[in-house]
Amino acid sequence: MPRLKTIYDKEIVAKLISKLSLKNKHDAPKIKKIVLNMGLGEDASDGKKIKACVDDMALISGQKPVITKFKKSISNFKTRKGSNAGVKVTLRSKKMYEFIDRLVNIALPRIKDFRGLSSKGIDSSFNYSFGIKEHIVFPEVNFDKVDKIRGLDITIVTSSSNKNGTLELLKEFNFPLNDKLN
Repeated sequence: MPRLKTIYDKEIVAKLISKLSLKNKHDAPKIKKIVLNMGLGEDASDGKKIKACVDDMALISGQKPVITKFKKSISNFKTRKGSNAGVKVTLRSKKMYEFIDRLVNIALPRIKDFRGLSSKGIDSSFNYSFGIKEHIVFPEVNFDKVDKIRGLDITIVTSSSNKNGTLELLKEFNFPLNDKLN
């Protein structure tokens, strides 16, 4: 069992119950899944660059990503229906907790001029989304073999029923949230 999962079960749930004044442990917010997305832009038509992105995303997440396709053609964006758009991975259970551990403790501190994550990234479903401008902050990616530095979108899907619950959950997982960025 991942280290972060045992910490969540033993410590974080109890803290969330007291902070959010919940009635039982099943009401405590939890992370359901994490979705990693990397858009390819103009490189989507090049097979070698798609393979490089798939390999990098597989190293970062620990599982093979899916190549996403455009749903409709838009001439202004030069997109065709059915052509490649990017790559994405959905992490659940053990791999999800291992990814959070690596993200918070290793990858985020390696970002250049990092001042914390904004707490404005919570949407109407109380999920938290943020972007990383350089996917090379993950130690699994070999900097010498990367042809182009790409961005990465990370969405953390929670079972929270309000914004405060999501914020408290992320703070308990040691996410470096900066309230001054709001």
